[in-house]
Amino acid sequence: MKQATIADGPQLTVVDSVLMKRVFYAFAALALLSVAISVGGKWFGHSIAMAGYTDDATIQQVVIGNNVIAVPANAIRFAQARRDGIASRLDLYLRYPQMDGYSEPARDDFNHTGASRNIIFLSLEQQMMSRDMSGRFAPIYSALITQPGIAGPGGTMVYGFNEKSGYLNEVLVVGKRPGKDPFVARCLSGPSAEESLAPCERDIHVGEELSLTYRFPREFLGDWQALDAAIATEAARFLKTGH
Repeated sequence: MKQATIADGPQLTVVDSVLMKRVFYAFAALALLSVAISVGGKWFGHSIAMAGYTDDATIQQVVIGNNVIAVPANAIRFAQARRDGIASRLDLYLRYPQMDGYSEPARDDFNHTGASRNIIFLSLEQQMMSRDMSGRFAPIYSALITQPGIAGPGGTMVYGFNEKSGYLNEVLVVGKRPGKDPFVARCLSGPSAEESLAPCERDIHVGEELSLTYRFPREFLGDWQALDAAIATEAARFLKTGH
């Protein structure tokens, strides 16, 4: 009986040693998992807080046709488009009048949490029509609107569309520009305008056979001359035309 007890001693020691190692490895694994969760949680939490935005100001060069568009990543709306390369379309957003992209100080503006709206949405793509919106007023829009118009903000005239125009729940806003085609924008009307962050739309030709469409809050119509000039200046700044 004594021999059996003595024989069992070393075996118990080996078992205890193996058990301790397993416990040690288990605690080590838990510690590593805790660190991973902590780091991952911070990263994932940051991603949720950014909600698709980025404050990265790295310049991305996007090629559309014979144009190179050099813009910071924080001005590009969609994450998959924030890269160098060729594209058929590029969507941007800018804060007006600063004309800058997303940043932490501008978070409330981009999240539209304030009382005022001041984000402009821009889309760049190759021209589908030979005339921009101003150039289409005389040959197209003038035949689709109802007369007379009513006085609008910033010295503009606002016209309704006739029933056959196809522009339901929209109005045409026209501002005279001496020696040039008029400023022309289409704006939503009625309840749909109240629900939209940017109910007015205008397109201009920029670069080499490139169309720039920008959508903006109706409140900006009172400052339409400065707004249109700011858009043209910004386009000239980030556009490089190849030859």
